[in-house]
Amino acid sequence: MISLLGFFFMAQLTFAQKNADKEAILIKSLRAASNEALAKHDVDGMSKYWLDDLVLIRGNSSHLAGKDTIVAAWRKLFKDNPKVSYLRVPTQITISNNDTLAWETGTWRAFNSYSNGGSYSAMWKKTNNSWKILAELFVSLF
Repeated sequence: MISLLGFFFMAQLTFAQKNADKEAILIKSLRAASNEALAKHDVDGMSKYWLDDLVLIRGNSSHLAGKDTIVAAWRKLFKDNPKVSYLRVPTQITISNNDTLAWETGTWRAFNSYSNGGSYSAMWKKTNNSWKILAELFVSLF
């Protein structure tokens, strides 16, 4: 009986890990699409990955809250500095046990900006079977 329980436990863990891997790959693809929109200065394309109550802490330690506020800030940045560009590269994505939250960490690079980049983290939340960003934290390190 113990070996049968052990088998079911291992099967459940294997299934959970495969699902987490699948969700991490999906988030990585969403980040890539977000990076493409960012490179094109497509704020609508970027913001479709954000929740309405997004919180953003920028690399210079200033912070913004709310999707509409953050959309306006990106539009102003792109208008004021048309050569600016950023790239986020995930190095780890961890999915919660219940598949409703995820934690992404990585590095970011900046071009024609006040900083050359640093590290970042993002909190993703699954709502209506879709992953969206709830919070992002960027730290300028170089």
